[in-house]
Amino acid sequence: MVSLKRLLLGFFNFIFMNTNNINKKPLLINLNERKFKALSNSSNGEVGSGTIFHYRQDTDIIWATYQGGSIKFGTLSGSIKDNKLQFHYQHQNMTGEFMTGKCQSIIKIKDDKIQLHETWQWTSGDFSKGNSILQEIM
Repeated sequence: MVSLKRLLLGFFNFIFMNTNNINKKPLLINLNERKFKALSNSSNGEVGSGTIFHYRQDTDIIWATYQGGSIKFGTLSGSIKDNKLQFHYQHQNMTGEFMTGKCQSIIKIKDDKIQLHETWQWTSGDFSKGNSILQEIM
């Protein structure tokens, strides 16, 4: 039996993630109160599968807190437009080091779950770049 939550998410995906035929623009997803965990990350990243992100959204402003795995506590803040996120982040890792960075994410749907496909760069430490995928926790 299909759960009501999965049925509603499927309907939501059909209605809101399909392209608007009139002006060919994707419609926005609201990330408010959604939680995510990492599916993958570049080897130079600190976020792992034990890190949980709790997103909030108010119109085009997004922010989140995150912790777990090698992250004691972190925050991010930015904006969302046309299902693309742009934000800056900062966290303290388990060794006590403070790290900062910037990220651009594209929202995708896979297996009825929201995924954030991220391209990020450290703005501290070695200034290296990486890619990660976060997936919504149901």
